Amino acid sequence: MKHSLELHGVLVVDKPAGMTSAAVVGNVRRRIGLRTAGHTGTLDPMATGVLPVCLGAATKLAQWLIADDKAYEAELQLGLETDSHDLAGAVIRRDPDAAARVDEAALRAALAALTGEQAQVPPMYSAIKQQGVRLHELARAGVEVDRAPRPVRIDRLVLLGFAPPRARIAIACSKGTYVRSLVRDLGDRLGCGATLTHLRRTASGQFTLDGAVPLHRLDRAAAEAHIVPAARATGLASVVVAAADVALVRDGRRLDPEVFAPGIGDGRYQLVTEAGEVLAIAERAGDRISLHRVLAPIAGMPRVPRPITRP
Repeated sequence: MKHSLELHGVLVVDKPAGMTSAAVVGNVRRRIGLRTAGHTGTLDPMATGVLPVCLGAATKLAQWLIADDKAYEAELQLGLETDSHDLAGAVIRRDPDAAARVDEAALRAALAALTGEQAQVPPMYSAIKQQGVRLHELARAGVEVDRAPRPVRIDRLVLLGFAPPRARIAIACSKGTYVRSLVRDLGDRLGCGATLTHLRRTASGQFTLDGAVPLHRLDRAAAEAHIVPAARATGLASVVVAAADVALVRDGRRLDPEVFAPGIGDGRYQLVTEAGEVLAIAERAGDRISLHRVLAPIAGMPRVPRPITRP
């Protein structure tokens, strides 16, 4: 079903299990009649929960939303290891006796030891590219390669429940953290192995389950009721650009910090119109303003002509 007006902003979808993030985006487009949509970073097919989907002009802002921290609730099984570190993979080890020796105190101590900044080896079953080939493609071909550890940060790792050999944990972490690898590392530390059995993302940056729409309930009315305007979605400080100066920004002209960054110190922010439309992602460094992304005018909103002389 097509609609005459495109939606522009971020829609938080409660992703169901068994679908890829790309399939969810395609489903969103069909359900609400949009041409342009994209997610802000993949969520494993087995996972459920928060998947921010950028709509319309907001797709140009996706890279600034990907950098946000994440939060999850995960369930795991001790004494079981698979090649993908979750139940989708082939079993490579079962050790119920070792799992039975793990008590709650040992589990809590292992979780505490995995909190903080660390280097994490990503799983073979991941979308990371190595020499131009995605790791999951190599894994499915039976090829395993060395992976360089990547810096991640685990801010919170809390035990929510323990019914041996299964445990439930809450995680707050930096972007780029693989929960499957975290569970693998937990199993290694406990000496019994561990595999992820369920994963639910509860937050991605400012977006949480409270504002999420279950995919099966999504229609045009639900999208319009829940959409987050692009200017609010970035979480960046805003500088309002006068109507007469909009064309200067859209044409990529050199901008005066006293006019286009008043009260803004060095760092990234956004330029918006008087109507709240995002014009550009900008960054100030001293007396220079760099434009990282200039957005095209939203359909239906007239472009302001460039003045012959600056007032």
